[in-house]
Amino acid sequence: MLSGWQLTVSKFFIIPQRVVLAIFGFLAILNAYTMRISLSIAITEMVNKTAGNIDESGVCPLDGDANPEDYTGGEFDWSEELQGIILSSFYWGYVITHIPGGMLAEKFGGKWTLSLGILSTAIFTLITPWVVGFGGSTGLIVLRVLMGLGEGTTFPALSALLATWIPLKERSKLGSLVFGGGQVGTILGNLLSGVLLHNFDGWSSVFYFFGGMGIIWFILFTVLCYSSPEVHPFISDEEKEYLKKEMGTLSRDKTLPATPWRFILTSVPMWALICAQIGHDWGFFIMVTDLPKYMSDVLRFSIKDNGLYSSLPYLLMWIVSLSTGVLGDWLITSGKISITFSRKLFTSIASAAPACFIIAASYAGCDRALVVAMFTLAMGFMGTFYPGMKVNPLDLSPNYAGSLMAITNGIGAITGILAPYVVGIMTPNHALDEWRTVFWITFAIFHVTNLVYIAWASGEVQPWNNPHLMNKSVEGGDVITYSEKNVPEAIKDSDRKE
Repeated sequence: MLSGWQLTVSKFFIIPQRVVLAIFGFLAILNAYTMRISLSIAITEMVNKTAGNIDESGVCPLDGDANPEDYTGGEFDWSEELQGIILSSFYWGYVITHIPGGMLAEKFGGKWTLSLGILSTAIFTLITPWVVGFGGSTGLIVLRVLMGLGEGTTFPALSALLATWIPLKERSKLGSLVFGGGQVGTILGNLLSGVLLHNFDGWSSVFYFFGGMGIIWFILFTVLCYSSPEVHPFISDEEKEYLKKEMGTLSRDKTLPATPWRFILTSVPMWALICAQIGHDWGFFIMVTDLPKYMSDVLRFSIKDNGLYSSLPYLLMWIVSLSTGVLGDWLITSGKISITFSRKLFTSIASAAPACFIIAASYAGCDRALVVAMFTLAMGFMGTFYPGMKVNPLDLSPNYAGSLMAITNGIGAITGILAPYVVGIMTPNHALDEWRTVFWITFAIFHVTNLVYIAWASGEVQPWNNPHLMNKSVEGGDVITYSEKNVPEAIKDSDRKE
């Protein structure tokens, strides 16, 4: 029962604490993405575009009333290849801390694993202008690696928190809300970066603004959110009872053994999930990291228009992710489709449609309105990844969701290293035909990885979710996995199983 002060504080909240956590999880990813991708817009104003011998025949002409001085960029003579290295360097650190972040979140709770990671990234973002002024491109690369190290704990820690707080029947909806922070962060990162660069001299304001927002989030999150319902000081008794009924426990089972790496790494559904993550991340990072460069270098948008039009695709993606998250929960809880079919259906839509629209954009030439429309539709359909494969780690293993997210997101993030570098190598003249080849490669990766997911993915809780119950062998029948023939019963029982 709540004490006097706890009861008083709980009355100030008109929404459940699991929703408060989901909102702050959404804001965590939002801040993470604004700090991550702000450089993608800023670098177009940092680099001197008039340096070197660039073939202008492969790019679109400037508008008749455009001021050529608005397209010259800044003071740094960085080649396309060096820019690719700078943009990818964040992910060198990002992939390293995924698995440690997941393990720490599962052992000690997700609160501090998440919040300290975001705080460190915010501090590194704030000092970016000083580091670039002192160390140039080398200093920026080192700083971006450090930012990646801090932010690498974000998704594993959030998955551990969601597995502790969110019942299965709310998983698609609240999971899509939380992970949708990536789209909103990209929208705000692109849009506000364009506004700041247009209205303030120099490019430093971008990093001061987004770094400051990250620190504000850290303060509010540490006061209001906790690792589990059991340790939350002012969660209502009614919500505690509801979560205990739906999930069977209010805290992580401390009797669980260490992460069963052998079973996880030999799991076919797990490798299918990894393939889907690689396909999603390749397409997503191509768009997040390099779309602003495409808008600036090929379509020749001004910096203000670049920020606006680069953000539109993610607005539609966010709307689609939320709406299909609600749709996915309804389809599953009503028994119309199984969990596995739901994950495969939404993942397939998120692979096939973006692949086709990205190719269509590359053949739209210099028709700026049509190109923006094609990219917007591509990213909009990509929003169905979130009720699809993005919440799949919570299906496979609620107990080890942090580690599963660490593996999938960490391996997927390697594409964040490769994609910007590949683009830099393949587009030395930032010409349209060079970019078209990049988009055809993306088309192939989308389809191949999705076929693997369709063939071998699963929405069932895996036997290794409870390794302490796996006696002599899984095949011997010591552990029962959940059949999807009766979905409502699986929803009630899946998170209670010990």
